Amino acid sequence: MAITPLAAPTDGTPVELSLEFPDNRLLIELCGEFDRNLAQIEHLLSVHLLRRGNRLAVLGEARAEAVEVLKKLYARLEAGRGIEPGDIDAAVRLGGSAEGTGARDGDQIEMFQRGPLEIGTRKKTVEPRTEAQQAYVRNLFTHELAFGIGPAGTGKTYLAVAVGVNQMINGHVDKIILSRPAVEAGERLGFLPGDMKEKVDPYMQPLYDALNDFLPGKQLQNLMAEKTIEIAPLAFMRGRTLSNAYVVLDEAQNATAMQMKMFLTRLGQGSRMVITGDRSQVDLPRGVTSGLSEAERILKDVSGISFNYFTAKDVVRHPMVAKIIEAYDADAGPVG
Repeated sequence: MAITPLAAPTDGTPVELSLEFPDNRLLIELCGEFDRNLAQIEHLLSVHLLRRGNRLAVLGEARAEAVEVLKKLYARLEAGRGIEPGDIDAAVRLGGSAEGTGARDGDQIEMFQRGPLEIGTRKKTVEPRTEAQQAYVRNLFTHELAFGIGPAGTGKTYLAVAVGVNQMINGHVDKIILSRPAVEAGERLGFLPGDMKEKVDPYMQPLYDALNDFLPGKQLQNLMAEKTIEIAPLAFMRGRTLSNAYVVLDEAQNATAMQMKMFLTRLGQGSRMVITGDRSQVDLPRGVTSGLSEAERILKDVSGISFNYFTAKDVVRHPMVAKIIEAYDADAGPVG
């Protein structure tokens, strides 16, 4: 792949970069249907892309960055992997740099020695899309206890569940346990129809949604029937010792200080634990201390525990979500 700079006649500064691609079929895939992939890159980087045969001309202030993004996406196609809008967004967020790391200990994280950082599951391969997400995923593999703290839409729970499924299907843990505090926000549990499972399931639905993304439906049903995968309210964790398990506590900002201590002390031999939460979305009664905030304060200097923080820049949902979060942060008022 060759890059040809076209210089301005006055000072020699390149005004255009021309990128040549050896495989025209892959170039067509790179451009996307009706050039939609190119249009997305143009929008994200404020550049202009022109196709000339097997070349792409790149104009604009961010032309060098756009070239790196195009090279990374083309390399992805050469490796036999497709391109989705999220992949383009990730390449732009990461500056087009190839993802690689140095050697690390343990066969669980051998993946870090082989190019792109990926999480393999039964249904799909998941890739972190921002630098914060990459650091978070590395810590999920290398730490027995990891915290992910930040606003909604930053992938805290989704990536944690993906790593859990990866660990289970590769035999590193025997089971997955996903938990959330069943905090009442508006309706009371006792007033909802149905038995206890039917009352609690609406609180657990985001965890079911994540699992459905990573495991075929029938396999997921069988694993849950066998208790290899459990989804339960935080209150159900009392008295248990969780050995050889991958354990996730989601929405941890709604755990009380006592509940958080109870949950953290469930960690057994061969287990890993992930705590995720958003400090701006506490639904506890006024005056009740959030267990997430207290754990963060008490455990911040404990060796072997990682804390990863996300901001609106790490939101991977609709771009409007990031703008909403930034607006609330700027207002500095209470978030309902």
